[in-house]
Amino acid sequence: MADLTPADMASKLLAEGFQRQSPVARALSDPIADTPMVVTLDELRSYELDPRITRNPLYDEIKASIRERGLDAPPPITRRPDADHYIIRNGGNTRLAILRELWSETKDERFFRISCLFRPWPERGEIIALTGHLAENELHGGLTFIERALGIEKARELYEQEVGKPLSQSELARRLAADGYPIQQSHISRMQDTVRYLLPAIPNVLYGGLGRHQVERLAVLRKAAEWAWETRVHGKVQPTDFDTLFHEVLAQFDAQPDDFTAQRVQDELIGQMSDLLGIDYNALELDIVNVEGRQRAVNSPPTLPAETPAPPSSSNPASASQLPASAPPPGTAAAPPSRQTGEASKESQPRPAAKQAPPPEAPPMLPPAQAAPEDEENQRLQDHIVSPATSTERLQAIQQLVAEHTGEDRPDFRDNVLRAIPVQAGGLFPITDVWYIEPGLDTPEGLRTHIAQFAREIAEEAQLADCIGASDAGLGFVCLAPRTAALPPFGRAVLALLQAMGHGAEPPAGARRDPFPLETALGTLLLGSAPATMPRLSDTGLVKLFRLLRLARRLLDLEADASDASSG
Repeated sequence: MADLTPADMASKLLAEGFQRQSPVARALSDPIADTPMVVTLDELRSYELDPRITRNPLYDEIKASIRERGLDAPPPITRRPDADHYIIRNGGNTRLAILRELWSETKDERFFRISCLFRPWPERGEIIALTGHLAENELHGGLTFIERALGIEKARELYEQEVGKPLSQSELARRLAADGYPIQQSHISRMQDTVRYLLPAIPNVLYGGLGRHQVERLAVLRKAAEWAWETRVHGKVQPTDFDTLFHEVLAQFDAQPDDFTAQRVQDELIGQMSDLLGIDYNALELDIVNVEGRQRAVNSPPTLPAETPAPPSSSNPASASQLPASAPPPGTAAAPPSRQTGEASKESQPRPAAKQAPPPEAPPMLPPAQAAPEDEENQRLQDHIVSPATSTERLQAIQQLVAEHTGEDRPDFRDNVLRAIPVQAGGLFPITDVWYIEPGLDTPEGLRTHIAQFAREIAEEAQLADCIGASDAGLGFVCLAPRTAALPPFGRAVLALLQAMGHGAEPPAGARRDPFPLETALGTLLLGSAPATMPRLSDTGLVKLFRLLRLARRLLDLEADASDASSG
């Protein structure tokens, strides 16, 4: 080997050091497991898709606490593959902004270098990060309605990129719940209407903190006014269309967000519609108010009166837990408090006593002085669980927080065991109460999805889930003939039972039905027999059948209401 000259030696000493520039080296530079580390403010940035846009209402309190105590709860951080900086993983953008502000004010090193927990970037990183920020913001300071709406709209875009197709509102709600941010489908509908119709017209009002109830009032007003406009235009040429008119009217009220009220918007909108359509203001207002009332009757639970009912007759002790706050007259359908989901318009109508089914028997509620011992309560709780519907404490806490924020009265399984119809069963759509229908489920699309799933799970007990097909008509499913003609009696009975209920939707052309006489096996299918001639439905299957019936009855009621509204 030739001797190095002084010039060669100098060039080697001045050469750049080894650099880890390959993609593999950069990917391996981050830990592959949760790891505590110290980072500086220069290395850490806020999450770009953070749903919080406005200032955190607790900003000053959080800043005062960090100034005095330091950062007691450092936010978790992560880093995208190939990125050169860390980001907040879920929640903590407010704390990061405060640290930057305190560092600028004090130059105190404890605000510049912070100990954080690094968590590796997950496979579904963007979706997990966004839903994590949504959930954490709900727990720490809350979000305005428009911030939540924009966050969910961004989540929808990410989910659709992931699956490669558009998502329905019910599917979006299911995916959000699976990723730790449960929200009702009806709220998603309102949020999408807000982003599409309200945000372009009143951004200042919405970012100023306009609440859910005002937003819902505007959404219902827009739909009712649009219906009134379309029914009166009848193809006549107008100088503007309804969407433009609504936008122009609403935009007038964005200049003074502090004085904003939905009633003022309604007055101005009806006034301009009256002038354009040449219709009396009062007549137009009456039509719009009537349509608004019908929409609320279908989409919202009724408000219960505050009066306390008279004590029930001692001959029916269970009635104490079954009557609502204002007891209906004899022959009127009654339901437990907070159990009605938009059925006031139908259930409040008196019905002949001869056609009224007797209320289900339920154990009387025990007064506090006679409360059952804890062991007995736990035993009774277990007696009502046929298959566990598991959930995490964190998910339950977020669900409860969202329910309190939206004003929903969530049923509690343990609290309701002694007074409603609580039976628990697991599955794709877990059941903790046979009767209660969540507002987000109370749409024909949502009901059909659940009904079809319960039908498949019931058929699965006979290994015949592939004989249940989805349908957009009827109850949401159709029964198809099995691939093999030789079925045991249990399988034929299950299919015959579902076929008898799935009226209104015809199977595909060419599909044949099994003419099994259901009356010969219905009792054995539901009750069993001694000696056993064929299996009976399991307890889980029976609960799902009860739930299917409850949802099917509600679906038919909704369609009857819609038919009455269109014919009226």
